[in-house]
Amino acid sequence: MAPQTTASCTGSTLLQPISEIINLPLDQVNFVACQLFALLMAVWFRLYLHPSKTSPFIRHVVATLLGFYLALFCFGWYSLHFLVQSGLSYSVMVFAGLEHMHKYCFIVTLGYLILCQITRVYVFDYGMYSADFTGPMMVITQKITSLAFEIHDGPTCSYNDYMAFIEGTGYQPRHQENANGKENGKYKQSEPSSKNDVISKLCTCAISLAIYLSLCKLLPVEHSIDDDFVNSTPFLHQVIYLYLAMLALRPKYYFVWTLADAINNAAGFGFNGYNIDGSPRWDLISNLRILDIEFATSFKMFLDNWNIQTALWLKRVCYERCAINPTAATFLLSAMWHGVYPGYFLTFLTGIAMTMAARAIRHNIRPYFLVSDSYKCIYDVITWAWTQVAISYTVVPFVLLAVGPSLKFYRCWYFCLHLLCLLVVLALPVRSRRRQPKEQQDILQKDSVQDNETDHNSTDNNCNQKDKAT
Repeated sequence: MAPQTTASCTGSTLLQPISEIINLPLDQVNFVACQLFALLMAVWFRLYLHPSKTSPFIRHVVATLLGFYLALFCFGWYSLHFLVQSGLSYSVMVFAGLEHMHKYCFIVTLGYLILCQITRVYVFDYGMYSADFTGPMMVITQKITSLAFEIHDGPTCSYNDYMAFIEGTGYQPRHQENANGKENGKYKQSEPSSKNDVISKLCTCAISLAIYLSLCKLLPVEHSIDDDFVNSTPFLHQVIYLYLAMLALRPKYYFVWTLADAINNAAGFGFNGYNIDGSPRWDLISNLRILDIEFATSFKMFLDNWNIQTALWLKRVCYERCAINPTAATFLLSAMWHGVYPGYFLTFLTGIAMTMAARAIRHNIRPYFLVSDSYKCIYDVITWAWTQVAISYTVVPFVLLAVGPSLKFYRCWYFCLHLLCLLVVLALPVRSRRRQPKEQQDILQKDSVQDNETDHNSTDNNCNQKDKAT
């Protein structure tokens, strides 16, 4: 057991005894240890390397060295790929013309990521690492390409957020707003505390980890394609089991993303203005909204609240720029960015069909349920159930990874949701808003405003919010 665990980790073996005691892969132990160490260092960074006590250069250097040390601890010499990818991208930014620089940078950065993913999956052991070095490269790809596109477009929003954190200019005195959203002449303190948000997010991490460790082995997704299970279990029970299996799997992502958010907040990064009641918001770089995910009433609502930063990146670099079928292009880019496992592509290709069908239903059927609150409630309950089933059905190949098990699952379900999506799209085409009756347009527009109230507070509007707040 121990030698196998050691062989699957390219990072430090310092924590090997702990890995053997708790019977977890060493790379996972290293990852959690680095995250906890980073949390302590984040508090130290904010207290002792505060912008009022040291220069931005020192903060840059310390943050960079700490980050690279943790990368070496987790991934060993594979972390050199982070430097190579960043160096190649920087060279493109420096030497390429401004007009096409973002395109070249996108191709080089994403291409190097895909090359590393191919070698990891097909040259080395298939599925060997549970915490692989291409994970951080995926985030680097986002950051570098976002910067390149922002430089090309003029508004460097995300880069300015980071520089404001380093230079300590993100906590300028801001007007409080009354219930009507107007400034009341009072100012908030110049630097709000993130203590409550960090504690709250750490509690969320603890609960998520406990749920995942308790349920993940009891409800494995692989059991849904077991021959005995499929042959002996009524289809409705298979649907319920799949939903519960996915419900047990999601806390793993809740733990990782919320812990990362808490670490950034502890260091002072992530401040996003104030709520109407005057409390500070620390959701600038938050990556998920758990309640909105679990109670999503549409496929789009689920995706908008899951992996938020990636969704914003895909929207900015692909969806808003693609002239031909931006939905399909965005899903395909997401598949390539995630990796080269066939299951990823099956998931995102299915996601295209699900999105088109959900859009057709929303445009053609939903207006008839908006005539009263009771009808709207019935619609929401039905769409919640269908959304959870559709998400679970779509994500199975993402978990199983390989083609064979993924297609076996679809065969067990007789490709029913694929066929249903096809029928919906053919029978209920999405009509242009210009052709819809004026009454339906007014209802849809009013309802859209209500549905997107929380989105006005999302990180996609940070630039405008900060201009207004300061």
